[in-house]
Amino acid sequence: MSGITDEPFRLMFLKYGKPDVFWTEFVSADGLFSRGKEVCLKNLKFNKKERPIVAQIFGADPENIEKAARLVRKLGFDGVDINMGCPDRAIEKKGAGAMLIKNPELAKKIIRAAIKGAKGRKKDIPVSVKTRIGYEKNQINEWIPILLQENISALIIHFRTKKELYFGKPHWELAKEIVALKNKYAPKTLILGNGNVKSLKEAKKLAKENMLDGVLVGRALIGNPWFFCKKEPSIADRLNAILEHARIFATIGKEKHFDSIKKHFHAYSKGFRGAKDLREKLMKAKNLDETKKIIKDFKIKANLLLQ
Repeated sequence: MSGITDEPFRLMFLKYGKPDVFWTEFVSADGLFSRGKEVCLKNLKFNKKERPIVAQIFGADPENIEKAARLVRKLGFDGVDINMGCPDRAIEKKGAGAMLIKNPELAKKIIRAAIKGAKGRKKDIPVSVKTRIGYEKNQINEWIPILLQENISALIIHFRTKKELYFGKPHWELAKEIVALKNKYAPKTLILGNGNVKSLKEAKKLAKENMLDGVLVGRALIGNPWFFCKKEPSIADRLNAILEHARIFATIGKEKHFDSIKKHFHAYSKGFRGAKDLREKLMKAKNLDETKKIIKDFKIKANLLLQ
């Protein structure tokens, strides 16, 4: 998730409950070789403790996709994922993301370029694709076989169309049909599902019922580093997580972009008495020190100082 699954976000899960595989936020393949490449490269920073970790890239230029996949391999990632499902207009204007559903020939060239870049002298890294069930309607019988026949290691399906964006109920009922297509065209390819998964229990249930190899979880993780350990956090847990997330953010040198952490503050501070007032104050914090003071004052007021 762009702007969400950065290094500080992922490091929170190392303490509270690690997933089987981490995904980075997606990075522009074009951007990695532009004048502003340093900004993009920062999004590919990771801690070795996060392994296995997959770097997600996007783009519509096969040459840059190949170079990006090669860079990802050299940086030590365990895999590279190509985003072919993002519905953002700016991404689509570049011919990338979900727009590739409408351009299968280019999609094939991009996958082949990524596989070429992912090959190393000693070791190849796997190439996967994340996409949707179609652009404006269900197109799995036309679109999915095209991807499966390109020798990808894994296919991640968000069970909505591009038109549906992130609204409405995802079409998990199509999962078994996609698994059947996988068995026909590419039995060795892993199939993962994605879309509105709210809990670890639900993820496991969906995977088992639909014979999937796994489930990719996104928005349910925001403000919830306890997702994979199945813990119900107390108010004190949430307050301490805000502080810890802010400390990590500052430690790895991102404090000058402090506003970008506030979406996480907003997610942590929900569902308890006084949360609204706390959120309003946290939205005004300019750095770690101000955040510490706001949390300390709230703990004193709520008699949580010793928890």
